[in-house]
Amino acid sequence: MRLVELELPLAGLPVELDGLRIVHLADFHLGIPSPGSQAVERAVAWVASRKPDLVLITGDLLARPRGAERLRSLIDRLPPVYAVLGNHDFADSRDPFSKPVGDVDLGPGTLLLDQAETVELRGRRVQLVGVDPRAYMRLEARPWELADPTADLRVLLCHFPRIVDFLPERVFDLVLAGHMHDGQICLPYPHGKVRLAHPFAPYNHGIYRRPGGTLHVSSGLGTTFLPLRFFARPEATELTLRSV
Repeated sequence: MRLVELELPLAGLPVELDGLRIVHLADFHLGIPSPGSQAVERAVAWVASRKPDLVLITGDLLARPRGAERLRSLIDRLPPVYAVLGNHDFADSRDPFSKPVGDVDLGPGTLLLDQAETVELRGRRVQLVGVDPRAYMRLEARPWELADPTADLRVLLCHFPRIVDFLPERVFDLVLAGHMHDGQICLPYPHGKVRLAHPFAPYNHGIYRRPGGTLHVSSGLGTTFLPLRFFARPEATELTLRSV
């Protein structure tokens, strides 16, 4: 798996927040046998050792209810965690191995379902807004209505990357998403790869600059349908924000 350290310039970021470290995790899919379980364990150990300012998780935490206890124990080991859920947390997918998990207990972590939280970091106000995946799938999500224009940094968490196409211009500084698994099973060719899952999706992995905000899509840690990845390595990413 990849443990990625990435510097991310953001226009207008206050100098006090220059160097702020945010770890982005996604797609644990706990509760089913998968190599992703080991990837999640390794990622959590890495994050705990680095002690970032924030840990933000963008959905698909559980595939089955039996993963709930392990999820809680992992969250207990991390710095401040804020998270959203994904479609698999509600078994809203074609994956026959997913089961509804009911209420998700993050323990000391904070779950954001069409909600916003503002935290003070380095004397500045950082707003975190989370999208409920059910509202997104019903085409009812309107996270921009929760955005605080007076916050020094506005971060949107949504399981689905395409949310960035619906955002008003500059409403969020940073948008974090998962869901794509970078294709999970891919066929490489000399100048890229064919992603068998979502082959025509516009946002699969990495950084995208869009009018509604700078988007980072994580390839995530777990798996769906088949318990394997091919040319789509799991990852945990530490984003170091830079003011420009």
